Amino acid sequence: THWKHGGIVGVLGYGGGVIGRYCDLPEEYPGVAHFHTVRINQPAGFYYTSSALRELMDIWDKYGSGLTNMHGSTGDLVLLGTQTDKLEAIFAETTAKGWDLGGSGSCLRTPSCCAGKSRCEFANIDTMEICDTLTHKFQDELHRPAFPYKFKIKVSGCANDCVAAIARADMSIIGTWRDSIRTDQAEVKNYSKSMNIAEEVVCMCPSKCMSFDGGTLKIQGEDCVRCMHCINL
Repeated sequence: THWKHGGIVGVLGYGGGVIGRYCDLPEEYPGVAHFHTVRINQPAGFYYTSSALRELMDIWDKYGSGLTNMHGSTGDLVLLGTQTDKLEAIFAETTAKGWDLGGSGSCLRTPSCCAGKSRCEFANIDTMEICDTLTHKFQDELHRPAFPYKFKIKVSGCANDCVAAIARADMSIIGTWRDSIRTDQAEVKNYSKSMNIAEEVVCMCPSKCMSFDGGTLKIQGEDCVRCMHCINL
């Protein structure tokens, strides 16, 4: 295409967080001769207040195109389109408000997670606490790349994997449960009035660890792979 990706562009002291993009027809299209992307480190669980978003968008309207991506597959609140001479000003004003740049290039990328225990009844771990802790622990690796290639960490509270940790991360943290599986047989009977337990649950179990005699649902715990299919149904 007419877009050149990469190049040496960024803010002083950081080796990541800004992606250089240039048009190869700068004389013909001077307004997009530079169209750099700035990545902002998102809060755990992608939670923002409206006032926090407004302060970021005010900075972006001032120095950039106003285009955003909420969010990139890596995570990050992505600000699309600014010029080289605006980068330091964007960095200064966003960090003064308590934000920081995310990861880019051959390094650790911004860790991300699902909403976890804050919203979801299926969460088995505190995804937001884990994500926040890892982000602060490895913040230096985000900004001063020392890795040979990009590396992503994502945290999902259960095997439903709403943050796509398995598909999109190098280090996938998935919450599951300990000890024996407990079954509420009275509730199973209640569900059997409107659902074909044998066909929709037992026969769809990937590890074939379940059986149903019309009244009692039995689960061989040692064969269960915690896929969440039965719980979801």
